[in-house]
Amino acid sequence: MNEIITGLSMSPTKLLAVLSAVVLVLARWLPPGARPRATVVAAAVFALSVILLSLAGLRWQLLPVLAGAVAALPFALAPLLRTRRLRRQPGRPVRRARWWLALPGSAACLGLIAAGPVAAWAFPVPVFPVPSGAFAVGTRVVQWTDPHRPETFTPDPNDHRTVVVQLWYPARRPAARAPQGRYLGRTEQEARTVSDALAHGVGLPGFLVDGVARAHSHAYVDAPVAGGAERYPVVLFSPASGGVRTQNTAWAEELASHGYVVAALDHPYDSAALVLEDGRTIRSETASTGDRDADERLAADWTAIRAADLGFVLTQLTGLDQGTTADPLTRRLDTTRVAVAGHSMGGGAALQAARQDTRFTAVIDLDGFPHGPTTPALHQPVLALTQAVTPATDPRYLPRLTEALALDTAPTYRLTVPGAAHLTFMDGPLYLPPIPSIVGTLGRTGSPHLVAATTLAFLDATLRHTPPADPAGALSAYGSLSVHQPGDGL
Repeated sequence: MNEIITGLSMSPTKLLAVLSAVVLVLARWLPPGARPRATVVAAAVFALSVILLSLAGLRWQLLPVLAGAVAALPFALAPLLRTRRLRRQPGRPVRRARWWLALPGSAACLGLIAAGPVAAWAFPVPVFPVPSGAFAVGTRVVQWTDPHRPETFTPDPNDHRTVVVQLWYPARRPAARAPQGRYLGRTEQEARTVSDALAHGVGLPGFLVDGVARAHSHAYVDAPVAGGAERYPVVLFSPASGGVRTQNTAWAEELASHGYVVAALDHPYDSAALVLEDGRTIRSETASTGDRDADERLAADWTAIRAADLGFVLTQLTGLDQGTTADPLTRRLDTTRVAVAGHSMGGGAALQAARQDTRFTAVIDLDGFPHGPTTPALHQPVLALTQAVTPATDPRYLPRLTEALALDTAPTYRLTVPGAAHLTFMDGPLYLPPIPSIVGTLGRTGSPHLVAATTLAFLDATLRHTPPADPAGALSAYGSLSVHQPGDGL
């Protein structure tokens, strides 16, 4: 059922519930001859709508609508009761509330009812943009353990680093009405666990973003890989601190529809929550101390761990492609063309991973602080997308990023996007209130489009060498572009 009606993110059933509740409030003000019929029809439609919504699962946004309708119902029914009383007892005086007494109550009920659509608009069930590429998109989740790295977040020497990875890949067109994957997890319970953890991480009550756990994306779970023998370039992705592997699903699906395989990581004890194959849930244990220098040291350590995770996953993908284990993607991955990307701390991890591992041939930093050392120099082309600098921006951010890019021996591109905020570069604009300081001013559809369009232009130029080889022209259309060519120096 379509969740978008006139931009309010409401299903037809919810819209009927709201409209019938409004009629119940206004029935008291209708001409006497129209009141009974309007009241009966509105009450019946409202009751039926609430029953249908209860069967599907009520969202909290409907509660003020229910409250407004219930408060108005006695006043809407009063004319019907008076009419029946007059028929039974003709000549008995009928008392009716003065209009100036009824007006505040009607206004209060309408205010409650209006709060429902406003809340649904502010905290919708996210609706993902349809991927624009030629391929359908498949997805699946894998879990890999690195036998050579102990888990540093636990004291158990036998506990080894385990990462959960979600793959998006070019797929065959499925049969009509094939089920699409959930946004935040493989199951409803996993999606709710992750949604609650994300809300807790930013200090919000979990019910405010309950719609995120209900969302489905456009990818088909375990869909067959697209036919043919084409080998697809690979893009690894590291989420923000306290983020999750699916936080850039719109971006990942768009890339996969254009012939890339995207592998997004959940970093244990750093991601908000991840559910392992055995059912255990690992929650984030990374937290700020409030001391800037101490936090920088911790961030550098966590970034190094993430960089190692990215290198490990690339090794696993290489083995998968070579047939070390039987897999539908065997001989379909081009691990000589691999980009590493990330948002926020994940962007810093992508830069560090590229320094340590020359198998990565391009880097995408989505508004990420380059924690840790800026040496050795990078040797891969880099695209850095950033929001505009404000007084709230860490004064060390741009100097550190500029230093890292200027030392690169390959071309680098820093695109400052007007109207962007930090969460512009992930899925947040699809389901968070459109507050400029939180998600920017590009809009719910404009934000994912910009991130996908700019990164595709960069990836096509650097991994596929699709003309033009220099993506500067395409990138400059989206903001203020700074280009560093080898030899420019600091």
